[in-house]
Amino acid sequence: MKKLICFLIFLFFVSCSEYVDKPKNLIDKTKMSEIIADMAINDQVINLYPGTNLESGTRFILKTHNVKTDDFVASYRYYIVKQKMEGIVNDAQKIIIEKDPKSEKKIKGNTEIKTTELPKLERR
Repeated sequence: MKKLICFLIFLFFVSCSEYVDKPKNLIDKTKMSEIIADMAINDQVINLYPGTNLESGTRFILKTHNVKTDDFVASYRYYIVKQKMEGIVNDAQKIIIEKDPKSEKKIKGNTEIKTTELPKLERR
């Protein structure tokens, strides 16, 4: 009976090893990081010019890289589940820094603490 239970548990873990199947048109990691870098730049443009359309910018980026929306979503989901997205995002950050070296401070964050005092609140 113990062997049967152990076998069933083993079978359960083996059968559940894949949450998401590998997409047919999986975008490779370097192209994915280029797309994410371009999307991050597009997002910053949207912040600077609030009247612009984020969706049209995203469609333009995908069209520039010759990627279909469904393929991008499936690849993004696959990399998230496989926990490979952190490396892709780090590569995207490097691409952004190569394009604009001034952005390194914003990406890495300013770890320098200027003051330890809390601002004083005024009562009205």
